Order: sequence, then C-alpha cells, then structure tokens
Amino acid sequence: MMNVILIFVNPCFPSDSENLFIDMADRLFEDGWKELGYVYVNIDDCWASMQRDAQGRLQPDPKRYSVGGGIHKLARYMHDRGLKLGIYGDMGTHTCGGYPGTPLDKIQIDAQTFADWEVDMLKYDGCYSNATEQEQGYPLMSKALNATGRPIGYSCSWPAYQGGLPPKVNYSQLGQICNLWRNYGDIQDSWDSVLRIVDWFFENQEVLAPAAGPGRWNDPDMLVVGDFGLSMDQSRAQMALWSIMAAPLFMSNDLRTISSGARNILQNKMAISINQDVLGIQGQRIVKEKSGIEVYWRPLSNNASALVFFSRRNDMPYRYTTSLRKLKYPTGSYKIFDVFSEKTATLKDSSDFVVSVNPTGVVMWYVSAPGKLHFHKFFRGGKPRGTEYDAAENALPYAFL
Repeated sequence: MMNVILIFVNPCFPSDSENLFIDMADRLFEDGWKELGYVYVNIDDCWASMQRDAQGRLQPDPKRYSVGGGIHKLARYMHDRGLKLGIYGDMGTHTCGGYPGTPLDKIQIDAQTFADWEVDMLKYDGCYSNATEQEQGYPLMSKALNATGRPIGYSCSWPAYQGGLPPKVNYSQLGQICNLWRNYGDIQDSWDSVLRIVDWFFENQEVLAPAAGPGRWNDPDMLVVGDFGLSMDQSRAQMALWSIMAAPLFMSNDLRTISSGARNILQNKMAISINQDVLGIQGQRIVKEKSGIEVYWRPLSNNASALVFFSRRNDMPYRYTTSLRKLKYPTGSYKIFDVFSEKTATLKDSSDFVVSVNPTGVVMWYVSAPGKLHFHKFFRGGKPRGTEYDAAENALPYAFL
C-alpha cells in the first residue's frame, strides 16, 4: 500500500453530514485534488446511530445519512468519481465522542459491515479500552478485515495509547498488522502543536524511522494547512516536514473555502512527489544549530534526496551558510530545485551557499545527483550531528535564494 493522501472530515458538529462529504468529494474530483493523489474522503467520529440494528450491526445516524442508503450510498458516490471512503471505529465500549464502539466481541461483525458498505479504510481508535484489550483487539481487527476479502486500509491508534515507544510498542508487529498508525497525541490547529509533534518524532527518529516503509507508515496526524492557526510560512513548514517524514497527508480543511495560498501548498506537485516517494524511507533531522536553524534530509528514488532548512526563530529571516559536503553529500555536482519557489541552481558539493529562511519557515530542496550515490554510507540515523560553526551573516560567495 502506497502512502495515503486524503481529506479527513469530522461530522461531530454539522447536522447535514452526508452533504458535507458529498461536497468534499465534488471538490476533490473537480478542483484538481484527485489527480494529485488526494483520493480518500475519511469520516471521523460521530457518524453512528446510538443503537445497533436488529442484527447487531452498526448503523449510521438516520438524521445525518440517507435512510436505506447511508454509508454504502456514500461509498458508491466516491467510487463513481474514482475516490475512496474511509470510516472511523473504536475498540472500546464507546468511541471517543461517546458513540457505539467496536469491542472484542463486535470486531468480526463490524469488519464485515464495513466491507459490505464497500469502505476502503478504517481508522481504529482506542478510547474506553485498556492495554489488554488493545493487545488482543488490534491484531484481531486486522485478521477480520483481511477475512472479508475486501482491501481495506487499516489505521491503528494502538501506539498512541501506549506512549509511542518501545518496549511497550512493538513496531515490527505493527508493520505486520497495520498499514499506518498514530504514534502520538492529536494535533491542534496551532503552531505550538505542530512543533510538539515535530520534536517528538525527530527526537525519537532512531526508533521511528526504521519502522516506516511501503505499506507501513508512522502517522503524525493531520495537516492543518488551510485551517486557521498557521501562517503561510508555517503551513509550508508543516507540508515540508510531513513530506520528509513520509507521513500520510491527511487534510483537515474545508475545500469549499480554502485560500489560494493554502491550496497552492497542498497541491505542490514536488512536495507530494517527495512525500510519496516509492522507496518509502522516512527522513531524519541531521543538523540542529544553536542559531535555531535545523536541517532535515530524506533519501529518494533515482539517486535523489530532499533537504529542508527549517527556522525556529521568531525574529527575522536568517541567512544560513553551509555546503553539501558539510551535509555529508559525496563529491559531485548537484542540481537543486526549490520546491516552493521553483527556482533551480547547480551546486558542487564543496561550494558554500547561503539559504535565507523565514522565521518559522522552511526552504525545501529536491536534490538530484549526476551519478549513482551511496546514501547508505552516511544515512546512519541517530541524533543530529552538531556543527562546529555558527553561520555568518554575510560571508560566503554563493547565495541561493
């Protein structure tokens, strides 16, 4: 399973949920999102009726969904447009929003219900459950979904309820039963929340990066680009860092009212291409400067790589000086494509350059190499190296941006 890119819609507040999902599907289909890979529309919590039907099956709230059609009708609407539908469940007695859960004794019937509805993805949350139930339930749901015979992407929240790290979390086991998993807490529509998630993921990159790969993805939660809490620079930063992490791209916005700036970020073809790279290798932070500048790196297919220069500063643009050689690139000449400005340049590994990084912003590069490189020689994971120098404000002869 390739990494997923989708829109995540929370129906807990709108009363007219079915039309909301139809509207989002129409926007994906008509406004160029589908062609870029945004093909899932995922329903979050609060979709279900408070009562199961006479056969013990979950059923959608009749006030929110068509009587007689419900979720299956919505799935058909998606499929007719080349899109896919995801749904939410919870292995506890209740969902996080207080709706009926899918505890151990309901897993098989609910998995079959989702398959009968032609659902394409399940997010399986863990509210109102304990560690013992989770240890049984998450693998059991994987088996139950597979037993239906329908391909259903499986998103597990298991590690988020166990602290996200070994020894409580077994990432080898997760990779065998789940397609993606939430490792950490919920994102909020704020820059502070984005930074908390970024820090946790990259401070634990030694454990998390090896766990990711094609068909098994760490999920740092949704993109809040296009909502209300981030500036344009911060929005580019989240898109860039999520792409470096090989994270599923889950949009959380309203595509009917999204700004042109946010849309341009989310529809950036090169950022999406980096995120969806077929190697599926999660990138790492490789430099953390006292100046507040950090450098992130991800190896890509076709002997290419991605670099992100990220500023934690809040004062003014910072001119950061380095070279590809200092970033451990092998000897050679490299073509640079700036992901957001679309400018190009050619750099020798030994040439010093300057990048001007806006406060709380990024500069993101796609770096293509002239010959075959051996990135594994210097992709060793671990903590970011500290550099021996702090960038001078003027200093060096080559400036890019």
